[in-house]
Amino acid sequence: MLDTEKTRLHELVDALPESEVEEAKKFLECLVNKACDPVLQAFLDAPEDDEPVTEEDLRDIEEGRKAIAEGKTESLEDVMREFGL
Repeated sequence: MLDTEKTRLHELVDALPESEVEEAKKFLECLVNKACDPVLQAFLDAPEDDEPVTEEDLRDIEEGRKAIAEGKTESLEDVMREFGL
């Protein structure tokens, strides 16, 4: 019986649309690892940033790109040194 069930599971995985593979992988890992914390899963599934980009954001992004293009940036090492890291 178990072999039949696993075979059917493999068939289902093979039939998954490409767009659902990552979601299925997360679900199966959750089952295998017994780490199905719904709060953690909600954080993992949350969009990176769900706030709209404002005009001010766009201006700041363009200002940053301009500074990079003009070489007006600081190295990571300088910034870390400035913050004592």
